[in-house]
Amino acid sequence: MLRRRIGADARIVVLTGAGISAESGLPTFRGKDGLWEGQRFEDVATPEAFARDPESVHRFYNHRRRQLRDAAVQPNPAHLALAELERRWPGTVLVVTQNVDDLHERAGQRRLIHMHGQLDRVRCTSCAWTGRWDVDLGTAHACPHCARTGSLRPDIVWFGETPVGMEDIEDALEACDLFIAIGTSGSVYPAAGFVETVRSASPAHTVEINLEASAVGSRFEERRYGPASEEVPRFIEELLTVHA
Repeated sequence: MLRRRIGADARIVVLTGAGISAESGLPTFRGKDGLWEGQRFEDVATPEAFARDPESVHRFYNHRRRQLRDAAVQPNPAHLALAELERRWPGTVLVVTQNVDDLHERAGQRRLIHMHGQLDRVRCTSCAWTGRWDVDLGTAHACPHCARTGSLRPDIVWFGETPVGMEDIEDALEACDLFIAIGTSGSVYPAAGFVETVRSASPAHTVEINLEASAVGSRFEERRYGPASEEVPRFIEELLTVHA
């Protein structure tokens, strides 16, 4: 059971990481068989890498984009439970995800910030146009807005770039009553520091749900360990049952 009573008007912020999508068949970055195994992030996830070898960067993200189109990759019970929480909770619910997949959207999540960008979107380095992109991308493609060739890149936040929506995220963290981190390693900043932002700004309850303790697991008041597809629905059912 919940270690602290959560009021019906509580403002909830949920942080999700690669662990919530792993059970949907998408690899994490750092685990066994993860995306970084045998692959240096400096070669595919920095502005410098894109400037040096855009085709290699495009190949990496084209492969990941194709993974999303695999019929077997679907929202799992953890994604669905979070969408249900948003629909039924009397207060506000904001999901902040480090993931670049679209599984939260497919599950029905509406109030969502992709702090690391989105795999199914591209951005023009020339005119700053952004738009949806579901197929392979290469240097021969022209920007639909300015018509410049070779200027399109994945709309992903690379190492050294500023995450999306940080001002809104900080405001939500400082005002929340319940902060839940799901499937995160606790080693990637600024997301790894969110629990400290919450702790210093308010008396909010903090909960970590993960396969195992993250690098910042000790900073959470409540910790639940196990598969996200089991632990997240269980936790959310407790929340909703109290206020049914």
